[in-house]
Amino acid sequence: QVQLVESGGGLVQPGGSLRLSCAASGSIFSITSMGWYRQAPGKQRELVASITPTSRTNYIDSVKGRFTISRDNAKNTLYLQMNSLKPEDTAVYYCTRGTMRGTTYLPGSWGQGTQVTVSS
Repeated sequence: QVQLVESGGGLVQPGGSLRLSCAASGSIFSITSMGWYRQAPGKQRELVASITPTSRTNYIDSVKGRFTISRDNAKNTLYLQMNSLKPEDTAVYYCTRGTMRGTTYLPGSWGQGTQVTVSS
């Protein structure tokens, strides 16, 4: 059973930055696609960014140029660097392990989530 533990959330002012981390258990991290989802109050959960084992990345339009997903296979850790944060980025962010079906990322295992609040 893969365990995913997120950290790094918190309260930040608009325009600020945060870096989320996700520590993954298990020995297959380096050959697994990973992704970050978020869910804002009253909204559906959405895929923010994904990364393949070869570090090919994909982002939703609203975070392109502001967020960067990356991975450190030696540390079994996934990251999400978030810059120029906006109030609409406020959400619970979830780390996921999944698979690629063509160009579509499909989540499998989920972390418990970490709250990101962007407010002045």
